[in-house]
Amino acid sequence: MNALSAKKLLNSKWTRVNPERKEKHFLVSKVKYDEDGRVLDCEIEAVLTRSTYAIDWRVLRDSEQWITGWL
Repeated sequence: MNALSAKKLLNSKWTRVNPERKEKHFLVSKVKYDEDGRVLDCEIEAVLTRSTYAIDWRVLRDSEQWITGWL
């Protein structure tokens, strides 16, 4: 389980354990918060292709799918 804070999510770096379409390294590029500071929407951007994907930020906690930082 990766440690993850909703407040430090923006611009955080992630490595996908099982890359798809040669996309391995990602950066959290957009985060929308509600008035209480809870995450409403999260978007990641693949470093190699610049493709963006909407993602449930909580899946980044799963260490079987994601690793904190770029490896």
